[in-house]
Amino acid sequence: MKTFIIGILIGIIIGISALWYVTVGRDTPEIRQAEERAASKAEDAKDSAINALEKPGQALEAKLEAWELRPEDIREELSEQGEIVRRKARDVGEALTDTATDARITTTIKARLAADPDLSAFSVSVSTTDGKVTLSGKVKSAELVGKAVALALETDGVREVASTIQVE
Repeated sequence: MKTFIIGILIGIIIGISALWYVTVGRDTPEIRQAEERAASKAEDAKDSAINALEKPGQALEAKLEAWELRPEDIREELSEQGEIVRRKARDVGEALTDTATDARITTTIKARLAADPDLSAFSVSVSTTDGKVTLSGKVKSAELVGKAVALALETDGVREVASTIQVE
């Protein structure tokens, strides 16, 4: 009986404390500021997601321009060097990737090529060695070369992309 009464008293104390926290304790300036910051970040994330959904092509266009993968850049580089090479900036101390990672990278890029309506996983070959991806094959336009290189560069684990893709 004594244990039962002690349990009831502890339950009442915990209940009163919880009620106080919900009604009074949460109303401190620090908690209000944290709630406002969280709401602001959630609103920013929502706006970013809406912008990305409304204008999906603009994000890709910006990346293509930043990586110098516009059609005119590709045509010029192909005529001068015969291949397209882009490297991602990485820390010097980064370890070399292993064979399993290379296989994952190759599979991911092939899946992305297959999912793209303009590109074909059958017309573009992909091989990966130590994080360096080599693309080869034939596509219909220089724009598609840039798109294939951009898809490869966006893949986790890729350190460099070299393309010998030819325009039909």
